[in-house]
Amino acid sequence: MSEVLFYHLERQTLEQALPLLLSATLQRGWKAVVQTGSEARMQALDSHLWTYKDEAFLPHAAKGDARFADIAAEQPIWLTDEAETPNKANVLFLVDGAERDMIDGFERCVFMFDGRDEESVARARMRWSELKNAGHDLTYWQQTAEGKWEQNP
Repeated sequence: MSEVLFYHLERQTLEQALPLLLSATLQRGWKAVVQTGSEARMQALDSHLWTYKDEAFLPHAAKGDARFADIAAEQPIWLTDEAETPNKANVLFLVDGAERDMIDGFERCVFMFDGRDEESVARARMRWSELKNAGHDLTYWQQTAEGKWEQNP
């Protein structure tokens, strides 16, 4: 079964937190797929990942970009708004309420949810219960005042 992590965004936005987690994923030698809740959000994240930091680069491609259609399997990070994994990713990131029934097959599944949005928090709680009942090992992560992520019981 996949290791499942819930990241509660309270101190940072998704645009601030996601690039750091994707960088850590690549440093492990893993590939990632980021599934968003909408096509517009996927496109916004695609643009953001190219420019989020002057001295950093996150190699990635997005669904619908014809330049990468034939080489999707080679992409270290794949952005999509559908339940697809053309790059055989090790890690699945589900953001902005994205849903995927099958998370087994990934080494790690990361749910990122906005703690300032009651609907997002409610969805995360529901998903936590479903996955716990299905027998998954779950961990919950929050940011400290210093911006470090720490696991909470």
